[in-house]
Amino acid sequence: MSKYVPGLAVNLLKVTLLTLASLAILTIAVPRGECFQNTGAQITDQSDSILSCIVRKGDTLYDIAGYHQVSVRELMKVNNLSDSLIIPGQVLIIPEKPQGEGSLSRGDISREDLMLLARLIHAEARGESFEGQVAVGAVILNRLASPYFPKTIREVIYQKSSRVYQFSPVGDGSINLEPNEKAVLAAKQALQGADPTGGALFFYNPDISRDQWIRTLPVMTRIGNHVFASVTT
Repeated sequence: MSKYVPGLAVNLLKVTLLTLASLAILTIAVPRGECFQNTGAQITDQSDSILSCIVRKGDTLYDIAGYHQVSVRELMKVNNLSDSLIIPGQVLIIPEKPQGEGSLSRGDISREDLMLLARLIHAEARGESFEGQVAVGAVILNRLASPYFPKTIREVIYQKSSRVYQFSPVGDGSINLEPNEKAVLAAKQALQGADPTGGALFFYNPDISRDQWIRTLPVMTRIGNHVFASVTT
């Protein structure tokens, strides 16, 4: 029979609660996309250390690329990935960021256009994942390359059809909200060529949209609350 020691149970309870609290803090403190850092990995046949990370549950390639401010394309290239599928426990090498601003594969984009794109992303998808926000930005840029739409970011975003704006935030004024850092990073990723939609020209929330025509378009993918579609070829 065990012997009762006064105060022992209380002390053990305190230690347990402190341990659980510490674990909870650690869990909350690591934002999505940051993953667990591993700076001790070595490049084969070289002595220079490189930055790598271990994928956590819930991470996406777009989250990780956005957090480290590198392009998804470059992240896939250095890790020899043929698609964006990653799994928990996987170790990813983080490519070095180029000096200064990252190059934009969509051409020379002004700071004004970058922030306009970020404002639209923030207004349309601020409740979505980072990948979902990149996808919204990609739709705008896909329209630039399409013969059916205008040829500048501003013209695409402010385009009207039968006196109705193509994007509701322009009509209701929410496009004027200040974008957060996540939306700006998503805009940069889209401008660097990231496109998780696979070339979509439209997106909509099927739970909210009353447009019956857009529902007839071929669906490319669904990310979060948005369905991404294109025109019939």
